[in-house]
Amino acid sequence: MSRKRVVITGIGVISPLGIGISDTFDALVEKKCGIDRIKSFDPSFFPSQIAGEIAVAEVKDCVPKGYRKATKVMARDIELAVIAAYHAVKDAGLQTKCIVDRGEADKLNVDSTRFGANIGAGLICADLNELAGALASAVEDSSRSTSREFTLRKWGSEGMQNLTPLWLLKFLPNMLACHVTIVHDCQAPSNTITCGEASSHLAVGEAYRTIERGAADICICGGAESKLNPMGLARQQLLQRLVTNSNENPRAACRPFDRDRSGSVISEGGGLLILEEIERAKARGARIYAEVVGFGASTNAASWNKPQADGRGLSIAMKKAMADAGVTADQVDLINASGVGTREHDQSEAAAIRSVFGERAAKVPVLAAKGAIGNNGAGAGAIDLAVTATAFHRGVIPPSLNTDNVDPECGLNVVRGDPADCRSSVAVSMASSLSGGQTAALVLRRWQS
Repeated sequence: MSRKRVVITGIGVISPLGIGISDTFDALVEKKCGIDRIKSFDPSFFPSQIAGEIAVAEVKDCVPKGYRKATKVMARDIELAVIAAYHAVKDAGLQTKCIVDRGEADKLNVDSTRFGANIGAGLICADLNELAGALASAVEDSSRSTSREFTLRKWGSEGMQNLTPLWLLKFLPNMLACHVTIVHDCQAPSNTITCGEASSHLAVGEAYRTIERGAADICICGGAESKLNPMGLARQQLLQRLVTNSNENPRAACRPFDRDRSGSVISEGGGLLILEEIERAKARGARIYAEVVGFGASTNAASWNKPQADGRGLSIAMKKAMADAGVTADQVDLINASGVGTREHDQSEAAAIRSVFGERAAKVPVLAAKGAIGNNGAGAGAIDLAVTATAFHRGVIPPSLNTDNVDPECGLNVVRGDPADCRSSVAVSMASSLSGGQTAALVLRRWQS
């Protein structure tokens, strides 16, 4: 069976730099920063008090009027995915059930039974205010001391009654894909992937395979997550991954591959891409950002929370993706790296790049965006892919913010200072989970009609 070709025809991004790929990409080119002191809750009890925060995100504008009541059971992560999906579909020129008004079914240009979805999700944090109120109503006087304590008996009789009956549905990871598929009537294969920072790449890779084998014509894919909550901040702080010396200068906090890097910064956001079978895209005159030509994945089997010093798992994923695409290391002329800003993760990623590209690792331009937006978790990879595809489309590579002096031990050609001309033809984009060890890579090719 012949493999179908797959292209990117729509991009929807929501990040601390703006909503829509144009806002985010323009801000990256202009070296703006979306990292600041946390405003959504009081961070003063934490050593790291900064994050990439999205100021305005109105999900009700991104769903049909008849679906707006459902937004009450959307956690922040779900809202981000629904907003990104809306902008991706609009950007691709697709007329789905969400875009077309009722009674105008003749304007639909998508066969819902051939429209799939694969979305990466993270560990969604429960609404602490809502949960705390319910827990507070489940305490009673202790028979063993003068204090009051939580009891399951009181929780069952009173505490649970203070939660909405649909409370749990706000926090299930598969609800990102659930709401997106309902809103846009995606009836082809759908899946949720929860593999940390590798989630988006794995989701896009699965969507690519779905179209390639003919099981769908279009897929909406990527990921979204918000780590911007006390629990998300605490987890990363306990794992000692965060910058703690830049609370007064958040713009300079995250420094991908820089010799003075000292950690990552939590963030929120995500991106969804529209992948489409090439002949269908050309037939409707769609704008094509890039072609997806290869996918590979692997696992760091050595540790659940520490990267391999030699980056072996990530190098395996890249080699698999390049073999799938039929390209050699000499043909790759743009690398999109995660660059989260921790010493060991950046070092591991750089080691993987050197193992694949050899001496060329010091020459091939490296795109790293997290200095401006922080670590978006399950949504990070989709933003990286969106920026890479847009770099092809616009012919410019945004510089890495705060990478002033590339660490000699990394030995990479990170684009910094001024934006660079993008004359590249083939790009490799990679991602690895900071916890769990999953790695993934995708190969994109510049589109030439």
